[in-house]
Amino acid sequence: MKAYSVLDVIVKDESWVPAYMESVGDIVSKHGGVYLANSTNYEFVEGSGNKEAARVIIEWPSVDAGKAFMSDPAYLPHLKGRQAGTISNHFLIEGKA
Repeated sequence: MKAYSVLDVIVKDESWVPAYMESVGDIVSKHGGVYLANSTNYEFVEGSGNKEAARVIIEWPSVDAGKAFMSDPAYLPHLKGRQAGTISNHFLIEGKA
């Protein structure tokens, strides 16, 4: 069953961004992931939140694939950089059958 990573990311320090953008797409692909959205161009249609946050959606073939990506040794230094340079929320959501 497909799963989705849904993130909101507020960048506070951009030093991690170039290496992340250069490498992480290949690591996502290695685990069967596909970026569906990665943008700061959106509208609030309900509720409120921080407008400076980027919104990211990644589709995975399964929850296990999303978890495998998050624990991949090749991703861990990029994860640490993103966590240090941002305020982020990441939800891994199981899709419907």
